[in-house]
Amino acid sequence: MSTAYLLALATVVPVSGWAVERFDSRRVWLGALTLFLTGSVLCGLAWNIGSLIAFRVLQGIGGGLLLPVLQTLVMRAAGGRSLGRLMAAITLPVMVVPILGPVLGGLIVGRLSWRWIFYVNLPVCLLALALAWRGIPKDTPRLGLATLVYGLSETGVARASAIPVGAVLIALFARHALRIRDPLVDLRLFQDRAFALSSLLAFLNGLTLFGGMFLLPVYYQQVRGEGVIAAGLLLAPQGLGSLLARVTGPLTDRLGPRPVVVAGMLLCALGTLPFLFPHPGAALLAVALVVRGLGVSAANMAVMVGAYQGLDRARSPHAGTSIRIVQQVGGGVGTAVLATVLAHGHGGTAFPHAFAWATAFTVVACGVGLCLPVRVASAELPS
Repeated sequence: MSTAYLLALATVVPVSGWAVERFDSRRVWLGALTLFLTGSVLCGLAWNIGSLIAFRVLQGIGGGLLLPVLQTLVMRAAGGRSLGRLMAAITLPVMVVPILGPVLGGLIVGRLSWRWIFYVNLPVCLLALALAWRGIPKDTPRLGLATLVYGLSETGVARASAIPVGAVLIALFARHALRIRDPLVDLRLFQDRAFALSSLLAFLNGLTLFGGMFLLPVYYQQVRGEGVIAAGLLLAPQGLGSLLARVTGPLTDRLGPRPVVVAGMLLCALGTLPFLFPHPGAALLAVALVVRGLGVSAANMAVMVGAYQGLDRARSPHAGTSIRIVQQVGGGVGTAVLATVLAHGHGGTAFPHAFAWATAFTVVACGVGLCLPVRVASAELPS
């Protein structure tokens, strides 16, 4: 079920920049919200596993368009000003909701039915549709990835065959995209040093964020013996840390993305270290989760600022698409790597080894962050 959503999301993300350029971004946003809402309702009404998988695909198509299109709308409206503050507003909900998801999910499953995991999207989507219909102005209009993500999410023969096939398809797409004038995904953006480094950092941040989302709930349930609801509540401090990261938006505007990215990744590594040791205290882990949430969210916001700085209006839709793609692939790789480490671990060493890998991801990201330009000149986006 999760793989179906991931595949649909990964497939549609590259289309978002093209859709914004070809159609009114307002229509794309409203259409994506409608698809996500429809998929959520149908998932709640699913009568068997087959129907649930099909409806998750529909939900994933809508979900894959939402964040890149939202980033494009906000960046265009901002005109290249105060990107740090804007990214704090855009990315914090995206960071906080997945982290707090285990809390709400545990409460819903424990107290109600699993169907309400999907029904809770209904009022949020309806409110978003109403606000978007009234507030978003109209614009002037202007598959290999899915195979790779599928391979990363599977094991055995499926992974062995899908990963190389996906890699070959992506290479063929890259060759074609560099030869045509108006590609689906503008790979020429990666000629910009700041954007290329920010994309690599987005990939590494995806490893850290989504890998942690997979690893932490399993740790609390299997190692510390907590139930579903208790495990979700114990992860809530990470959401608090993400909320505290809001203050780093103005800081990024003043100092540039490099120091914020490096500091954020160091905090994330520091917050992961206690999980490497046997029997850490509950209070220590709660503090560590606050630090980890603060670090990964601050780094994510600064990475997005680094990606958009210096880009003009015409390239902003493709920038949002590309960053979202590499972060999603990073999440798939991180989850796959940590799941493999756990599966091949022995006894009490499995989780420490997995958390060591998660810490290593952040250390590598720190090194890449040091290569970011100190300050990137912003190209004002004309309104």
